[in-house]
Amino acid sequence: MRWKRTLQTVDVHCAGEIGRVVTGGVLDIPGDTMAAKLAYINEVDDGLRRWLCSEPRAAANHSFVLIPPACHPDADFGMMVLQKDQAHAMSGSNSMCAVTAILETGMMEMAEPETVVTLDTAAGLVKATATCKDGKVTGVSLDMPPSFVAIADGEVDTPEWGRVKYDLCYGGVFYALVDVDQIGSNIAPKNARELAERGVVLRDMIAAQTDIAHPEIPEVHGLAYVMFRSRDEDGAVRTCTTLKPARADRSPCGTGTNSTMALLHAKGEITTGEKITTRSIINGEFSAELIGEAQIGPYQGSRVRVTGQCWIYGMSQIGLDPSDPFPSGFILSDTWGG
Repeated sequence: MRWKRTLQTVDVHCAGEIGRVVTGGVLDIPGDTMAAKLAYINEVDDGLRRWLCSEPRAAANHSFVLIPPACHPDADFGMMVLQKDQAHAMSGSNSMCAVTAILETGMMEMAEPETVVTLDTAAGLVKATATCKDGKVTGVSLDMPPSFVAIADGEVDTPEWGRVKYDLCYGGVFYALVDVDQIGSNIAPKNARELAERGVVLRDMIAAQTDIAHPEIPEVHGLAYVMFRSRDEDGAVRTCTTLKPARADRSPCGTGTNSTMALLHAKGEITTGEKITTRSIINGEFSAELIGEAQIGPYQGSRVRVTGQCWIYGMSQIGLDPSDPFPSGFILSDTWGG
């Protein structure tokens, strides 16, 4: 082989959502902070993201997780997520994938019954407590970035569904939380394509009328996702986060769960110490606990702990031949939608 670029991944899924953790082959990203590194990929050079996240090297449901050296002295590893649209500051499911890969492959020594791994993200430090038994990570609890409600009861006029209400919340990235019955659908596997396409349309409509940025981290800005929601009979919050170009999150979504908890707290529906279950389109579950309150700039927010489990299913090596006609990859609407 005559590859001019090579990297290695540990391939993990979190409740069905794939996070391919890059464990070797990527030089550190320029920037003195994780927020600056995020901005470098999104605003200066996103060649690595395009190369990894497009065909023929990736499928529509793949995210790649970078774990560069931490910038913060109190962190063990850096962490950011590369997806089809851009690099993202934080992801709960992908953080769990990263911690599982780090511990189960020996990048950091595993201690039983618990090992703490601190991640340096553009959204701030994330303490991950991994429950460990017989060399396996059986659960990862994330102390998420402080979450808050930026806009409650927002509205957007749509040609197909009329006026749609949403709550714009921050849980590590920005979400528009939308009750799914407003678009005449429900969260079920058979509706995944419909939900994905409608969610991306709504995301673009809401983003066009909303200029939002984190009050303390200006590099984290803009609406990332629409997350549809409903309630199951047992009280669990059913979720479906929709991602560009048009797909449904397989997991209950950690940053979306964090956003949901902020909204429930702001409405007075939960108090410190209470827990909820969030459930995905394929019935994967996260547990979320409100562990305290926080002040984020002008916003009164929440501190939330989200817990889930991951499984390593493979390892891979990815390379680029200098004669490859698709060095930046490509996407087609037949499988990617949008």
